[in-house]
Amino acid sequence: MLRYTLMRLGIFVGCLVVVWGLVYSGLAPRGLGDSNGMWIILLALLISAPISFVVLRKERDRASVQIVQKVDRVKANLEANRSQEDDVVDEAARAQGKASQAS
Repeated sequence: MLRYTLMRLGIFVGCLVVVWGLVYSGLAPRGLGDSNGMWIILLALLISAPISFVVLRKERDRASVQIVQKVDRVKANLEANRSQEDDVVDEAARAQGKASQAS
């Protein structure tokens, strides 16, 4: 997951540098007033998103498999804990039933 995030960040930074160069060379329009920095960031995000979607497809699939495995492992541990708690409650109920029958 960290690898995917770093790759996505790298694509964004690359797009940011290219957009910054295009804006300051006059090939892309500048933002209004003091909004030029925000304009560059938004344009870089807009360009990097589809690039990341296409280029990082295999890495994204690999990361999602890891996440699914981790979630399944947590669910299995949670279910094991629940069954242990149920066993303890059942034993306590049986012990209480035996004690009330003996009285």
